[in-house]
Amino acid sequence: MAPSPPAESAEWPPSGAAPARPAESAGTPLSRLAALHGVATSYSPSPDRTVPASDTAVTAALAALGVDASTPQAVLTALAVREAELRERLLPPTIVSWGGDLPAALAGLPDGTRLRVETEQGDTRDSAAHLAPGVHTLHAQAPDGRTADVHLVVAPDRLPAPPGRTHGLLVQLYSLLSRRSWGMGDLGDLSELSIWAGRALGAGFVQLNPLHAAVPGAPTDPSPYRPSSRRFPDPVHLRVEDVPEFAYAEDRERLDALRLRAAELRDTVLDKGALIDRDAVWELKRAALELIRTVPLGPGRRAALDDFVAEEGAALEDHATWCALAEAHGSDWHTWPAGLRDPRSAETARARAELKDRVDFHTRLAWLTDAQLTAAQRGARDAGMPVGLVHDLAVGVHPGGADAWAQQEYFAAGTTVGAPPDAFNALGQDWGLPPWRPDRLAASGYAPFRSLLRALFRYAGALRIDHVMGLFRLWWIPRGQAPTDGTYVRYDAEAMLAVLVLEASRAGALVIGEDLGTVEPGVREALQERGVLGTSVLWFERDWAGDGLPLPPERWRADCLATATTHDLPSTAARLTGEHVELRDSLGLLTRPVAQERAEAAADTGEWLALLTGLGLLEDAGGDLAPASEEAAIQAVHRFLLRTPARMVGVWLPDTVGDRRPQNLPGTWDQYPNWRLPVADAEGRPVTLEELAESPRLHALMDVLRREPAERRSRAESDD
Repeated sequence: MAPSPPAESAEWPPSGAAPARPAESAGTPLSRLAALHGVATSYSPSPDRTVPASDTAVTAALAALGVDASTPQAVLTALAVREAELRERLLPPTIVSWGGDLPAALAGLPDGTRLRVETEQGDTRDSAAHLAPGVHTLHAQAPDGRTADVHLVVAPDRLPAPPGRTHGLLVQLYSLLSRRSWGMGDLGDLSELSIWAGRALGAGFVQLNPLHAAVPGAPTDPSPYRPSSRRFPDPVHLRVEDVPEFAYAEDRERLDALRLRAAELRDTVLDKGALIDRDAVWELKRAALELIRTVPLGPGRRAALDDFVAEEGAALEDHATWCALAEAHGSDWHTWPAGLRDPRSAETARARAELKDRVDFHTRLAWLTDAQLTAAQRGARDAGMPVGLVHDLAVGVHPGGADAWAQQEYFAAGTTVGAPPDAFNALGQDWGLPPWRPDRLAASGYAPFRSLLRALFRYAGALRIDHVMGLFRLWWIPRGQAPTDGTYVRYDAEAMLAVLVLEASRAGALVIGEDLGTVEPGVREALQERGVLGTSVLWFERDWAGDGLPLPPERWRADCLATATTHDLPSTAARLTGEHVELRDSLGLLTRPVAQERAEAAADTGEWLALLTGLGLLEDAGGDLAPASEEAAIQAVHRFLLRTPARMVGVWLPDTVGDRRPQNLPGTWDQYPNWRLPVADAEGRPVTLEELAESPRLHALMDVLRREPAERRSRAESDD
């Protein structure tokens, strides 16, 4: 999601806008009811300002939680019911123990309450202390006869820190084409990149865009942040030739014809300036995979597939069923015949049996993709990477996709997730993603979240969580309303964090939270306490509480991934040269005169260049940056990142060859080719993986990250 700077200067309501009717003030029945269900009646865009939520937003959020607040009498009835529930409840549905200590939630139990714990390992205990990590079941019986059966999440106190400082690459996989790609970057390219970067560049990780399964369609939404499923990866990323059965497929003539068309598709992107066409790529790969599936699996391969199917269970069956039904009825399950909209209906069971061949095909695709992802992570670690692949978890899923269909009971109907107005976007944002219901998550012991994390950690050395603040609260927008008419709904952050830390620790993986923009007080501290790293982007690291100038390197936080840019921001070359302003001006996206935007951008960049020069990291450029000095400035930016205490330093792969174009330009749809551009050089010429490996500019930049720490250690030893 697009980051934004702190919102101290935000004005709300925007000039000329009519303010929404505020929700009732604190202490009223509606506000009390909202508080008991975690629904906010106001929010603070800055420390000194509070904005009331509209009664429409509050009432809609409550309705999505199954609470009727449509009339004053309904509010009173619901309030009485909720207060009675909480009086009678012994314990919340999910409680947490950190490090095996006695859960804090048990302190409020009546004296004489008897406890029994059925552990995840199958043991029975009469104490909730000193339990092994896991999700256990706790039974409580109070002397007055009240009972409770709850989930007990036991998690380590915190995740371990990364193994020393490490640097790595940030890449959008689709943009990384080689001369073996079928028109977009694939898992074969990822393996080559990771092994080369680990062995030749000393890189410790490669961070990727989300590889979640996309919603099929014509055209497919190219954004990796609106997937059909976060639980399963997209088979469009498969390297077809790396499927073992490819070598034994009998229809070689047809396969060769498909490969020839794939080469033509690749060449149009690399040599003729065409955009990446995901749909065309998938059409060819699907046809090839249909041919390959006719090859009988050997006994070992069959056993591996059977194990995968058994391990993934109902989640895989649901996903494959949705894919098969989408082929027959379209990719939005809301438009399917009524009986098929329920994944547990008799009609769906019959359709699954009738479409068994297609269900089996999509099951096999999930297995093949999982296998190639696992091999890519194994190759990265074998190449010496201490972390390996860093996968990205999107905020949510497409409302018409597989996860929203299979897990309907966990999603809040009639709402979408977004962001409130702030200094970066006065109208707020609607991401079009349905939110999880916090009450249903808690009642299940966070089963969907646990399942999702386990799936991703199968092939990840670290997981980046987009908009990690969503573990604490999300901005819910009533469907059909403007983002300004939303409100925050809280989640049990302690339970969400405990599940995250538990599953990451089991996988031996790191967690990186994308915590850019306006962050609620206490969130970064809570994440840091549990070992979740933050994200620090150079251009946003300023002394916002003081003089507003660039933050010196020694004042940066240590527990973070530090980078110069992200997929939602201008490349470093474009930022340094001001070309990002010209791009937005050419697309009519500026809200102020272009001269003012240019001056502000130049001043911002100038302050950073002055700091780099003052630290001896850059020679004085003396005005506009020439190509050579622009490359030197990019190197200086990364020398600066190495001066910070950040545990991880990431290099945006397009920055290594001077690419000017952003991969995504927030606020655009068809005005700009978001998510469809190959990595290119400063002139806009696509650069293949093979050319990247031979690029003097890339090696010069990566040498900075390899040599600078060693040189600094050597100087320090000499001083001693």
